[in-house]
Amino acid sequence: MSVFKVREIEKQDIEPLSNYWLSASPDFLTGMGCDVCKMPTKEDWRKMLTEQINTELEKKKSYCLIWEYDDKKVGHSNVNKIIFGKEAYMHLHLWIPDTRAKGFGTDYAKESIPVFFNNLQLQKLYCEPFAENSAPNKTLAKLGFTFVKEYETVPGTINLLQKVNLWEITKQEVDKWQ
Repeated sequence: MSVFKVREIEKQDIEPLSNYWLSASPDFLTGMGCDVCKMPTKEDWRKMLTEQINTELEKKKSYCLIWEYDDKKVGHSNVNKIIFGKEAYMHLHLWIPDTRAKGFGTDYAKESIPVFFNNLQLQKLYCEPFAENSAPNKTLAKLGFTFVKEYETVPGTINLLQKVNLWEITKQEVDKWQ
C-alpha cells in the first residue's frame, strides 16, 4: 500500500526543493508563469529556505510543507503573503513528472490546506495560479475553492506579468471537510 505524507520542511529538504526549480526546463517554468531571468541561485534558495525554517511560525514570510510518496519527496506546497491569523496565498508543486495528472496534487493539497489553516490560524486561503496553467485551476475547483476573478499581475518575485485566476477558500469551508 502506498503512503502519502505531508510534513513541514526540514533542512534536508532544501537541496531537493531548490533543485526542482533550478533543474526545471525554461518551457516548464514559463508554463507556470515564471520569469527564468528572475530565478534565484542555489545559494539564494538555501538562504531563503533556511530563514523560513528558522523563523517562528507567527513571523514567517513563507511556510512550506513537503509532500512524500512512499518515503520519496515528490513535491511541496507553500504559502506566502502571510498575515498571521488572517490570510495567506498558496502554491502547489509536484516535482516528479510521473506524479502529475494522476490526482496526487488534489490529494496532497487536501492534506496541506488544513495544516495551513490550523498552524497559521488563517481565516482565508487564496491561490492565484497562472490562468493558462489548467492543472492547478482544476485542482482548486475540485477542492471547493471559489473562483473570484481573473486579472493581470506579477504574482511573485520570480514571475512574469501574467493573467492569473484568483481563488479563495475559507476556514468554515475547510472545517466542513473534517
